[in-house]
Amino acid sequence: MNKRIKAEEGIPPIVRNEILQVADVVAKDKGIGIDVILSAMEDAILKTVQMKYGEEKTFSVIINRKTGEIEVYRLMTVVDVVSDINNHISLEAARDISQEASVDDVLKDRLPAMEFGRIAAKAARYVVMQHISTAERENQLKEFSNRIGEIIVGIVKRIEFSSVIIDINRTEGVIRKSEMLPNEVVKVGDRVRVLLVGLNSEPIGPLLQLSRTHPDFLKKLFEQEVPEVYNGVVRIMAVARDPGSKSKMAVTTSDPNIDPIGACVGIKGSRVQAVVNELGGEKIDIIQWSDNQAMFIINGLSSAEVTRIVMEESGNRVTVVVPNDQLSVAIGRRGQNVRLASKLTGWTINVTTEEEDTKARAKESERILSAFSDCLDVDEVIARLLMGNGFTTIEEVANAKVAEIASIEGFDEDIATEIKDRAIAHMADIRSKVDDLCKARNVAKDLMEYELLRPELLEVLVKADIKTLNDLGDLSADELLEITGNMLSQSEAMTLIMKVRENWFN
Repeated sequence: MNKRIKAEEGIPPIVRNEILQVADVVAKDKGIGIDVILSAMEDAILKTVQMKYGEEKTFSVIINRKTGEIEVYRLMTVVDVVSDINNHISLEAARDISQEASVDDVLKDRLPAMEFGRIAAKAARYVVMQHISTAERENQLKEFSNRIGEIIVGIVKRIEFSSVIIDINRTEGVIRKSEMLPNEVVKVGDRVRVLLVGLNSEPIGPLLQLSRTHPDFLKKLFEQEVPEVYNGVVRIMAVARDPGSKSKMAVTTSDPNIDPIGACVGIKGSRVQAVVNELGGEKIDIIQWSDNQAMFIINGLSSAEVTRIVMEESGNRVTVVVPNDQLSVAIGRRGQNVRLASKLTGWTINVTTEEEDTKARAKESERILSAFSDCLDVDEVIARLLMGNGFTTIEEVANAKVAEIASIEGFDEDIATEIKDRAIAHMADIRSKVDDLCKARNVAKDLMEYELLRPELLEVLVKADIKTLNDLGDLSADELLEITGNMLSQSEAMTLIMKVRENWFN
């Protein structure tokens, strides 16, 4: 229901028209809809109206989209019993204004035009600018949301203590010093290529999050320089970077007529050199990707010669054996080569020499032979035969089938049965001793019955005052190795610790 009061003179028609003109200019300048500007103006005028008449009252402001006329109304709800004198009007009073009024109607009482004072005008400008800023940011979010992962070019706008602000088509982006190449120097006004890695969803601060050290920055640079990469004929499968120093990039192709490495290098190295120049001289090793993990790891070590590789899939670790004179080449300066190869392949790579490998294998063989000889009460020949056929622990012998042991050259079923029985007896004896030890030291049941702990390993842990699975999980891999000696390898220790810790999150 409306009660119209004649508006006082105060906003002449030319001013009303100027409102639409100003809104149109601002909308075009900011790249947002004119309705957004007019809505912001309505909110601003509403703010000044509330400052004059009271925020506890309800008002409505409408700017006519055709004439620019400003209409201000006070809104009151028609009720039987007035409980809020600021926003309610009784039915009787409403009927004095309009005979058609009924309960729950909203009565609109038009207010006269008002002049904006200094404080009111300042508040109005603030509200308008806030709305415009919010609308601009929303438009920018829409514009760049589909460009994450792309290289974009911007102008250095200003340099701060820990970051550089980049202007990209009137949108601000920030690149942290940690995301810039080491020793890279930029000046205000410089054009820079950066990778868009994310958007800042907060209402304040630069919108675009940028990087020049991200691995994808290297990939995108090659897309720009190498047509075969851009059209997908050559695929970049993995990248590992030590920004500003060295990178490794694995490539492949499904076209047998194309050399993926040669395509990325270019004639006389022209293509790769363009990328190197952009990255401030960062060296790039381009290697052949392979779905054979062992071959991929060997390729990842680049120029190092590999004589043997041992993969421990349980811990995603691998030991690479190289000739004595190739150790420094494989490891690289300050371990850079092997570190990048590990990041590239996803495997933890341990590099050792042939001499060290021979000594380690000899030591491990002696330990196994000694265990077989002492625990099974057999001579060295039988112990070597067991080891030569893949047995490395007493537990493996105890769990093996008689026929499997009897198949060893020189063994028969009687010998196999005897050896298996001795292994079972030895394991039972150890289990009994360990159980007694655990009971004497009040070891928790969860540790006693943990399936990944061999009896002899459990015994060592208990003697080291490890009484619960949580105690075991609290250890680092190095601490566990120090306790267990040569009973576990580095990867086995790490795998065991991580398996125990999984229980914390289940």
